Amino acid sequence: MNTRLTQLATAVLLLAGLHAQAQAQQTDEPPQAETQADPTKAFVKKVNDATGLEFWGYGRGGFYSAGKGKLKGGYSLGGDLQKYRLGNEGDNYLEFGIGKKFDLGDGIKWGVFYMPTIYNGKSGTAQAYFSLSGIFGNAASLWAGQRYHRVQDVHIVDKWVVEDGDNYGAGIDDIPLGGLGRLNVAVHTADSVDNKNGNPNNAKRINLQWRDIPTNPDGKLTVTGGLVSGDFAKGRDGGALGLMHIQKNFLVPGLNNTVILQASSGHASLSGKFYNLDNSTTTTGLLLPPGFGADNAFLFAPLVERTVVTPQAGAKQRRILDSVDFQIGRFGGQGLIGYQTTRPDNGSEVRDFSLGGRVSYGIAKYTKLLAEVATTRRSTDDKPRQTLNKGTIAVAFSPNTDFWTRPEFRIYATRAGWNKAAGEANASSFGANGRRNATTFGIQMEAWWE
Repeated sequence: MNTRLTQLATAVLLLAGLHAQAQAQQTDEPPQAETQADPTKAFVKKVNDATGLEFWGYGRGGFYSAGKGKLKGGYSLGGDLQKYRLGNEGDNYLEFGIGKKFDLGDGIKWGVFYMPTIYNGKSGTAQAYFSLSGIFGNAASLWAGQRYHRVQDVHIVDKWVVEDGDNYGAGIDDIPLGGLGRLNVAVHTADSVDNKNGNPNNAKRINLQWRDIPTNPDGKLTVTGGLVSGDFAKGRDGGALGLMHIQKNFLVPGLNNTVILQASSGHASLSGKFYNLDNSTTTTGLLLPPGFGADNAFLFAPLVERTVVTPQAGAKQRRILDSVDFQIGRFGGQGLIGYQTTRPDNGSEVRDFSLGGRVSYGIAKYTKLLAEVATTRRSTDDKPRQTLNKGTIAVAFSPNTDFWTRPEFRIYATRAGWNKAAGEANASSFGANGRRNATTFGIQMEAWWE
C-alpha cells in the first residue's frame, strides 16, 4: 500500500513538472514571481457591487482515501495547535454568509447578516446578527445577535487563537482611541442558535479587544481580555488575558511575524471564549405511577421532560506561540512553533508542543507544489510522552501561485506516524489494533471568499 502511494505521489509531481514545462513553452514566460492580486476577492467585490449584497464564506471538500480501518484524516494528539491540516482533514464543510446594509440617511446604516453551515451533512448556524453604524461619526458600530468576533488565526492548524463570539451577545466595535488603535467591547451568554439545551450554568462573559496599537515601524500590538461568571458545580469563574504583536516585513520584505502570549483560568478559554461549560441533556419519557404492572394499574401516564446536567471542571491554561508567513517570489508559506499547558481544576497538567510549517512553490502560471511537515508532542504527569509526526506533499492548481490564493484544487499524499504512548492514548481512533502509522491520499478543493 505504501509503495503504491509513493508511486502515486511521484507520478503527481512528475505530471506537475511536465505541466510546468508545457506552460513555459506556450507562454515563453517564467512562473509568476511576485505577489498577485487575489482574483477571487476581486470577483466577489464585483458581485457585491452589482447586487448590493455582501457575500463571504469558506468551504472545503473532496475525495479522501485510506487503508481499511484507518482514519481518512484527523491525525492529532488533541492539542489546539496540533492538527496540521494539509491532507489531514478528511471532511467536508461549508459556511456561506450573506448580508445587506440599508442606508438610512445621514451616514447611518442598518445591517442584517446570516451564515448557515454544513459539516459532513449536518446543518447549523454560525452567525445571525444585526448591526448599526454611523451614529458615532462613521467610526464605531453597534451589533447584536450571534457572530464571529475574530482577530487572528493560524491557518495551517485551523485554529483561531484570538477571538470571542459564537454565542448570543451584543457589543460595540471600532471605538477610535486617538491614534492608539481601536477598541471592541462585547458581552455574551452561553446560548446560541444551535444550543438546544440552553445555558445550564447561566454563564456570562465580557470581552475587550484593544486592537492595532502602533508600537514600531510596521509593528502593531493587540491586547485582549475576558471575564467569565456563572453558576458552576465544578471549577470557578475565570478570566483571560492575551498579548499579540504582529510585525510586517520582519527581517526581510514579505516576511510577517506574529507572537502571541495568553493565559486563562477557570471557565474562560485562552482565546477569550467559554471553556468546558457543563453539559446539559434533556430527555422526554413516561412518568409511571406506583404499582405499574399490578392489577388495576393505569394504562396511561403523562409525558415529562428530564434534564441531566453533567458538571465539567475549569482549568488554568498558558500558551506561547510564534507564527511566520511569507510570500517572496515563487515561495510562500506559514510556519508555527507553540507550547501550551492545561491544568484542569481536578486533574494533572497536560503539556502540548507543536512545530511545523507549510510551503508553496509556483512552477507554472496556475500550478504550485505544496509540502507540509510537523512534529507534535503531548506530556502528562506520570505518563509516557506521546509523539506524532506528519508529512504531506501535494500539487495544487489555483488562479495564481501565491500561498494564500484560493480556490485551491489539491492532489495529495500524507504520511503520519506516532509512538506507542500516542497509540495507546488514542486506541479508539487512529491507534486502534496497535497501529503506529498510516498513509492517506485524496483530492480536495478549498476556497474562501469575502
